[in-house]
Amino acid sequence: MAKMAMLYDSSLCTACRGCQVACKQWNDLEATKTTNTGSYENPPDLSANTWTRISFFEMEEGQDVKWFFLKRGCMHCTEAACVEVCPTGALKHHPNGNVTVERELCNGCGYCTQFCPFHIPRLDQEIATGAGKSYKCNLCQDRTTNGELPACVQTCPAGALSYGDRGQMIARGQARVEYLKSHGFPNANLYGANLLGGLGRMYVLLEQPAVYGLPESPRSPALAQVWQGFVQPVAQISFGASALAVVAAFLVARRHIKMEKVE
Repeated sequence: MAKMAMLYDSSLCTACRGCQVACKQWNDLEATKTTNTGSYENPPDLSANTWTRISFFEMEEGQDVKWFFLKRGCMHCTEAACVEVCPTGALKHHPNGNVTVERELCNGCGYCTQFCPFHIPRLDQEIATGAGKSYKCNLCQDRTTNGELPACVQTCPAGALSYGDRGQMIARGQARVEYLKSHGFPNANLYGANLLGGLGRMYVLLEQPAVYGLPESPRSPALAQVWQGFVQPVAQISFGASALAVVAAFLVARRHIKMEKVE
């Protein structure tokens, strides 16, 4: 199966937030109650009920202030830390490259929220209690696997969103960057083509990634590399040993009770 990806062109985005509405409608996500904080951003952050969000950024240039927009959501990394550390296999790569969540397997441990270099996954409870579940954008897997576009892409009135073969999205993004550079935006760049093995959500940016709050060189935390291979197996062995100890203690106590009855 071809590897797919989403391309977001920040130079075309008008911050209408139609993508946010489409995401909530298609995925049947509850509205988030908000208050006026003096910002145009709404809601204030991603959550279990908000999987995509337009962020606003300001940059002063002389006497002028420039605004930049960014559509935040799961980056669908090829080298995905969330997949590496998930102890139940709830987070995994779909053959098309998207990082999906099988919520029935999620145990609410919250490891994905701690290891993601972009801080994207959210639990439906602020504290991981075991009853919580992890939530994030899955690039409308139920739509894309049936030949349809993600709901946000289908809705975008400005044409800022595209979805398709990842190679084609890279080519489209690079062509757009070259156009922008030749039309007064020398810092234009394509973000995500080669990061973390290649991102499934790439950005055409007008300025350097830091202006948009993006890490220049995101890396999977070093601990994530050994989490599945060492930390979790050791924890499982320890748990198993503890369980065996409890069973052995029960059997020994039971034997003593029987011996007392015999005497």
